[in-house]
Amino acid sequence: MPQKTNNRKESLSEIESRAKKLEALINLGAKLRERERRLPIPFNDFLYQASNTPECVFRNIFQLFHDMLHYYVPEGVDDFHQTDESVGFVHYNTNRLFVQNQDDPFFADRLFANRLMNLAEDMKNGTNTNQIFLFEGPPGSGKSTFLNNLLYKLQRYTKTKEGTTFKVYWRLDIEMLGGFQHFERKMKGIADETGDDAPAEFVDNKRQQRLIYPDKYLEFSCPNHDHPVLLIPKSLRKDFLDELIPDEKFKHKLFNSKEYEWVLKDIPCSICNSIYKVLMDEIGDPLAVFDMANARKNYYNRQFGEGISIFNPGDLPIRRSITNPTLQGLINALFKNDDIKFVTSYLAKTNNGVLSLMDIKEYNVERLKTYHGIISDGVHKVELSEERINTLFLGLVNPEDTMHYEKVKSFMDRIITVKIPYVLDYQTEVEIFHSKFSNDIDSLFLPRVLSNFAKIIIATRLNTNCTAIRKWLANPAIYAKYQDRDLLLLKMSIYTGKVPSWISDEDLKRFNKKARQAILDDTADEGFKGISGRRSIQIFNTFLNKYQNGGKLITMEHVKSFFQNSPKLFEEVPNGFIESLETLYDYNVLQEVKEAIYYYNKKNIEEDIQDYIFALNFEFGDTKRSPYTKNKIDISEDFLKNFEAIFLGTTSTPNQRKNFRIETHREYVKKTLSQEINVQGLKLTETEQFKFLFDKYIRNLKENALAPYFENENFRRAISDYNTKAFQKYDSKLKRDISRLIENLRDKFNYTEEGARQVCLYVVDKNLVAKF
Repeated sequence: MPQKTNNRKESLSEIESRAKKLEALINLGAKLRERERRLPIPFNDFLYQASNTPECVFRNIFQLFHDMLHYYVPEGVDDFHQTDESVGFVHYNTNRLFVQNQDDPFFADRLFANRLMNLAEDMKNGTNTNQIFLFEGPPGSGKSTFLNNLLYKLQRYTKTKEGTTFKVYWRLDIEMLGGFQHFERKMKGIADETGDDAPAEFVDNKRQQRLIYPDKYLEFSCPNHDHPVLLIPKSLRKDFLDELIPDEKFKHKLFNSKEYEWVLKDIPCSICNSIYKVLMDEIGDPLAVFDMANARKNYYNRQFGEGISIFNPGDLPIRRSITNPTLQGLINALFKNDDIKFVTSYLAKTNNGVLSLMDIKEYNVERLKTYHGIISDGVHKVELSEERINTLFLGLVNPEDTMHYEKVKSFMDRIITVKIPYVLDYQTEVEIFHSKFSNDIDSLFLPRVLSNFAKIIIATRLNTNCTAIRKWLANPAIYAKYQDRDLLLLKMSIYTGKVPSWISDEDLKRFNKKARQAILDDTADEGFKGISGRRSIQIFNTFLNKYQNGGKLITMEHVKSFFQNSPKLFEEVPNGFIESLETLYDYNVLQEVKEAIYYYNKKNIEEDIQDYIFALNFEFGDTKRSPYTKNKIDISEDFLKNFEAIFLGTTSTPNQRKNFRIETHREYVKKTLSQEINVQGLKLTETEQFKFLFDKYIRNLKENALAPYFENENFRRAISDYNTKAFQKYDSKLKRDISRLIENLRDKFNYTEEGARQVCLYVVDKNLVAKF
C-alpha cells in the first residue's frame, strides 16, 4: 500500500511538471508570435497609420538609426544646457545600447558617446546621408565590439513596435489578372490542331506547375524594401500627403526639411515601378491597383544579410545578380509578358538597411571604392536596370589603413570619419575592469585607488601638450599641489564632464564656451597611442594576482609600487604623473577624513564649549561633572589642548594656549558668571562669551578638524584599537570622535570599517595635515 501511494505522488508530480512545461511553451509561442509575426496590412490601413503617426511611419534608415539610439540611450545631461555656454558635451548613459543583453559589452566614454549621438543627429537631419561613415581607431580600441553590439541592438529594435518600418508587399489578385490558364489553353489548341494528345513532358510540367501555382494571390515583397508611400506618383505625392495628414506641424517638416526630402523625391525600384505600370495598363483602376499593394513590416536579420550585412576583409566579392526563377516564371505567366524583370544586386538586401565593412583591408578596399561610386550617384546598374541605393554604409578602419583612400580627393567628400580611440575617461576604464573581472573588485581596494590605477592607464593615452588648458588657466602654477606638470589630471576630470573643486573662482569664470570647446577640440588626435584596451586588462589582471590576497585592502602604495617596479611599463607613464597622482590622492583623502571627523552638531558644539569653560575652574587630574551639560569630565592637558587647537591651531605655543585659558577664565568669572548668569539670569549658552566662542568654533572647526588630534599620541593608538577591548580605555570624547570618524567614512565615502581604519592611519602616518 505505501508503494502505491508513492507512485501516485510521482505520477501527479510528473503531470504537474508537464503542465508547467506546456505553459512555458505556450508563453514562449505567444511572445515569439508577437515579436516575429509580420502580417501584411492593406494599403488603406497603412495610410491610416501614416495619418495618425506620421513620424513613426515616414522613416528611412537614417531616421531609424537615430531613433534606435535614442530608444536605448536616455536623454543626455548637460550642466550648461540652460546657458549660452553649452558646447553640447553631454553625459549619455549608453549601457542599454552597448552593455545590457550583450555577450561582449562595449563601454563608450563620454567623448565617444557624444560623437556617436551627434553623428546620428546629423544623419536624421539629412545632412550626411550621401556618405560612408568610417569609425577609425587603433587596434584594441573595441571597434569590432562596438559595431557588432550596435547592429545587434538595431536588429532587436526593428522587432519592437517603436522600431517598425514598412516596405511594399504585393498581393496580386490572380483572378482579376486572368489567372495562369493561358499556357494550358495554348497547349490544348496545338493538340486540337494536330489531333495529337498533349506532349508527355507538358503533362508532367503542368502537374509540377500546379503544385507551385497559388490559388488566389501571388504574394511577394519588394526586394529593394521600397517604402509604400513611394508607390504614389511623385507628381501627386505632396498634395495627397497634405490631404492625408492632419498634423500641420509635422507637415511643415515633411514638406520643408531635408530630413524628409526622400518622401517627396524618391521613386520606387524598377521592379515595383514595372508592376505598378503593368497593373495600371491591365486594370486601369488606381484603387484596384492599390488594393494589391500592401505594406509589410521590414525584416532585419544579419545572419541572412537581410537589412543588415557585414563583410569581413576575406569575404569574396559578389558579382552575380540575384534572381528568383520560380517567381519570375509566375510573374511572366500571370501578366502574360516578360516586361517585369525580377533581378537585383546583393545591395538590394540592405537597401534602407545597413551595410558594414569590418576593416578596410583586402577585398574590403575594393568594396569601399565601389560603394564610393554608388553613393556619389545614388544608383548603379543591375544588368540593364538602374537600382537606387539608400543604404547606411558603415565601416571600421585602423589608422594605418586610411592610406587606401585619404589621398584620393574624391573620397574626401564622401567619407565621414568618426574617431573611436582608446577610452579617455577613467570612470569608463573602471567599468571595463568591473565587466572583465567582477563588480566586487571594488571591495579589494580602498576608495579612489581603483580609479587611480585607471588614471595611470589613461595617462599613457593622452597628449602631454595641453595648450588649450594652459590658455584657459590664468596661472597654472597655483595648482601645483593638485596637478601633474602636464595637467593630465585636470584634463581627465574635464573629460568626465567635471571641474575639480580646487579650481579658483577666477578660473571658473574663465571656463566659458570658447575655452571648453578648445579643450574638446584637442581630443581629436588623442587616444591613438599608449596602453590599448586589451593590454590594460592584461596589466590589471597581473596587478590583481599580485596584491589581492595580501590580507589587507589594496592601497595607493601598492599601485605606485607596481608601476615603479615594472620598468618598461613605467616608461610609458608621463614623467612625474604617478607622484602627482599620489599627491592629489593625499589631498582628497585628507579632505574626506576632515569631513568625516567634522561634526556640525549644535548640541555637541554647545556642550564642548560649556565643558571647556567649566574645566578651566579646576586642576589637572580632577574629575568633575559639569552642571551645564551633566557630562563627566577628566580634567587634563589633552582635554583642554584638543579644544584650543580649534581656535589657535596645532602650531600654537604653550604660552599662547596658557594666555588663552587665562583670558577665557577671567572673562568667565568677572562677566559671564557674576553678571550675565547670576544677575541677569541668563543661561551660559545665552552669554556674549559663549556666542563669541561658538561663532569662532564653527568657522574653524572644519578647516582644523584634525588639528586637535595630531598632537595627541593617543589618537593613532585609539584608531588602531578601534572595535577592540583596548578601545575602551580611552576617554569618552576621543572614543566618540573616532567612532564618528569611522562611521562617517563608511556612510559618506563608502569605506569599509577596515578601510576607514587604514586610511586614517595613512593620513596620520604621512602627516598630511602638515603637508597641506
